[in-house]
Amino acid sequence: MSGATLSVRVARKTVEAEGICSFELVSADGKPLPAFSAGSHVDVQLPGGLTRQYSLCNDPTETHRYLIAVLRDPASRGGSKAMHDAVKEGEALTISTPKNHFALAHEAGSHLLLAGGIGITPLLCMAERLGNVGAAFEMHYCTRSRPRTAFVERIARSAFAPRVQFHHDDGAPEQRLDIAALLAERPAGRHLYVCGPKGFMDAVLGAARAQGWPESQLHCEYFAAEVAPVAGDASFEVQLASSGRIVVVPADRSIVQALAEAGVTVATSCEQGVCGTCLTRVIEGEPEHRDLYLTPEEQAAGDQLLPCCSRARSARLVLDL
Repeated sequence: MSGATLSVRVARKTVEAEGICSFELVSADGKPLPAFSAGSHVDVQLPGGLTRQYSLCNDPTETHRYLIAVLRDPASRGGSKAMHDAVKEGEALTISTPKNHFALAHEAGSHLLLAGGIGITPLLCMAERLGNVGAAFEMHYCTRSRPRTAFVERIARSAFAPRVQFHHDDGAPEQRLDIAALLAERPAGRHLYVCGPKGFMDAVLGAARAQGWPESQLHCEYFAAEVAPVAGDASFEVQLASSGRIVVVPADRSIVQALAEAGVTVATSCEQGVCGTCLTRVIEGEPEHRDLYLTPEEQAAGDQLLPCCSRARSARLVLDL
C-alpha cells in the first residue's frame, strides 16, 4: 500500500444481505477521520498481505466512521474471503486515506445512478450527497433477488427513497429494468453513473453509447477485470527513463511482473487495471491499453498506461520510472 495510511478499528460487522457484510471502521485513536467525497474508496490491507479497494458507502458528511460493504465472491483471489472469514469486530486494520476516481459531476443538470449488485456501494454514497444538496437524481438498483439486496431498510428510511427503484432478476417481468428505454430519455445535462459486475456495466455503457450519450457524461467504476494472456501476445522491451535500463517483458508476464523479477518495484494494488495505483507516464512508444481505469480519450492520448495489465504495440516503451 502506497501513500498515507490510517489505523482503524472494526467497530461493527453486519450481515446486510445474503453474501454481503458491511464493516464500520472508526479511527483507532478516536479522532475524526479525514473527510471524503461521494464515490471515494479506500485501500484495505488484509491478513496475509493482500490489499483490496472498497468503496465508502456512508453519508460523506460523516467523519466519525467509514462504512464499506463486501460481497463474498466464490471467484475471489482471497480478498472477500479474508474480509468475511478473518476480519472480526474489534480488529485493527490499516487503510489508505480516501481516494476518488469516480466523482460526481456537480455541474450536471441531473444524475442517473445505475447499480448492479454490490455496485450499490459508491452509488449509495452519491445518493446521500445528492439528496443532501437537493440535486435532481434517480437511482435504479438491480439485484438477483430481494434476499441478495443490501441496504434495503436504509434506503427505505432515507429522504431520497422515492427516487430509488429496485429491480430483481427473479421478480415480475414488469419490474425488470429496460436499460434501452431508460437511457433513451436524456434530459439536457444529465450524467450517468454505473457500477456493478462487468457484464451489467458493459450492457449499460453499450446502450448509452448506442443512444448517443457523450463520453463526458458517462461515469463508471469497475470492481474487477478479467486479466489473462491474450493469444498472440508477444514480448517487448521496457526502458526505465531514470537509468536507461532495459527490461524484457515476456509474453506471459505483465510489465509489473517483469520489472519485479528484475528488482524494480512499481506500487500496485488491484493488479487488474481497475484502481489506478500503478498509473505510469509513457515517454516513448505506443501502449496497448487493457485497463478499465483510463477513459477512451486518455487511452487514445497514449501518454500513460497501467503496467499491471497493459502491454505495448511498439517494440519498446520508455516509461517514467
